[in-house]
Amino acid sequence: MWDKVKAAYDEMITNWNLMQSSDLDSAGDDADRFQTSFYTFVDEMKEWLEAREQKPRTTDEALALPEVAELYEELPGPLMLNFETELELIVEGITREDDARYDE
Repeated sequence: MWDKVKAAYDEMITNWNLMQSSDLDSAGDDADRFQTSFYTFVDEMKEWLEAREQKPRTTDEALALPEVAELYEELPGPLMLNFETELELIVEGITREDDARYDE
């Protein structure tokens, strides 16, 4: 199951890097692709965390898990707060509505 999280993470990072080097013509599409891949990664992380025998009770506990810590340390700085926010929602058992995921 962790392989799915890692694959989603790798795709998200690829899309992040692509978005960072976008030209004006492709910027919107690249941003949409990144956003979709970010939430796919979050969904895979949620599934993985919920399948664990011992679920983390706090965001700090989740970030202390070796697998999560490794990915977190590799995250680009601008994504850290977004990831922490999503992780907090996962740990607290809060499910976002699909509309709430996207900036309007």
